[in-house]
Amino acid sequence: MMRQHRVATPYMVGEVHFYSADFDGGQAVFDCGPPTAEGMDALAKAVDLGVLRHVFITHSHIDHYGLITRIEELSGATIWMPKADLARLNRREEHERKAAELIASLGFGQEFLEVLRGYFRRTTVMPLDFSRYRAVEDSVLPPELGLGWMACPGHSQSDLVYLIGEDEAVTGDVLLRGIFQVPLLDLDLATFDGRFRNYEAWCASIGRLATLRGRKILPGHRTTAEVDGALLDYVAVLLQRAASVGRYRSLSVPAILGEIFKDRLRDPFYAYLKASEIVFMLDFLDDPDRLKSALEGIGLMEGVEEAFEVAVAVL
Repeated sequence: MMRQHRVATPYMVGEVHFYSADFDGGQAVFDCGPPTAEGMDALAKAVDLGVLRHVFITHSHIDHYGLITRIEELSGATIWMPKADLARLNRREEHERKAAELIASLGFGQEFLEVLRGYFRRTTVMPLDFSRYRAVEDSVLPPELGLGWMACPGHSQSDLVYLIGEDEAVTGDVLLRGIFQVPLLDLDLATFDGRFRNYEAWCASIGRLATLRGRKILPGHRTTAEVDGALLDYVAVLLQRAASVGRYRSLSVPAILGEIFKDRLRDPFYAYLKASEIVFMLDFLDDPDRLKSALEGIGLMEGVEEAFEVAVAVL
């Protein structure tokens, strides 16, 4: 049985969850919280670091993996991480340079890029000892844990869902209620060339996420989600925002931000989040049938058909 632990964060997303479980020979945690004193206190209360054997990361965003170096210092745990995230950390300087080039190609200026680069440097936690890390997709998980995993990219390109027995699933940020999990704009970490296509990846993930029906969903934020409800919530927001973006399709991404938000986007990181959303919406508008087909495949298209028609009416 998984135990849920909650901790406040200093980020706009608010409270985050991580999970722990006991097994013969030790303990395991799934995500580990933000790199704050409150986060460390919550982790220390949740697990015995002396018997912690495994850490499983759903995706390497600061609120989910921020305490990883403290775990390295205080335990002998093996750290299991998505393959794409390990590639990004191993090739950090190359990633930083090429990601900046990608964002610049959308029309953002140098000053914006410098501020954003500083934010990412502050919120990237570099491992102390890469030899203790394992890429989940390239490894055999410890059989004594009875775990499975499933790649469900979209929010990021590294999102993993951990399957706990037959009944539970730790889903990170891919199935949330009341939060639109922004599909973050990034370099394609499989090739380090060009943009990762979040929209295409997410549409492909929809069918896999539907296989989680009937499991207890253990999300990274807010309350426990139900699969169909979380997917329909996400699609409803996507369609609403795509309808707003569609009228400005001929403009650059910074110009679309200006039209929608006027002068309200003063924080470069928040502007980056909104730019990521806009790119996602534009990809949807370029190929709406991809989403329609994915939703029809799992029987959910009927619930959003009217909103879908409104969103694509601009085409």
